[in-house]
Amino acid sequence: MALELPAGGYVVGLGTDIVDVDRIRRVMVRQGDRFLHRVYTAEELDYCLEMKHPHKHLAARFAAKEAVSKAFTTGIGALLGWKSVSVYNGSRGEPHIRLDTKGEALLREVGASRVWISLSHTETLAQAVAALLRD
Repeated sequence: MALELPAGGYVVGLGTDIVDVDRIRRVMVRQGDRFLHRVYTAEELDYCLEMKHPHKHLAARFAAKEAVSKAFTTGIGALLGWKSVSVYNGSRGEPHIRLDTKGEALLREVGASRVWISLSHTETLAQAVAALLRD
């Protein structure tokens, strides 16, 4: 079976972020559902909270949201909210980004057509790299 990667494109924006996994664990303990429902989409919570160590997966998604916001050069705020970016897994378990209407509008505004994401985590750190691409 041949493995095919998606077609490339021109990089319009690039962002990265790294998160201390224990920081996410501490915030989960301190703020609980208030934090989770403010930052994560239902899609992300459904996936992460089923994991044996959900804080590692939540930290990677937190880093992804920050990395995407940096690729847009907006940060998280009025133009792009925490829930504007949702991470989901493809058929091989690879991460993908789903944007809400604010995120989609911003994507069009900067002249990009899609977002690529790469996630990684260890016991202590989670990292994400995001690229905005134009076909």
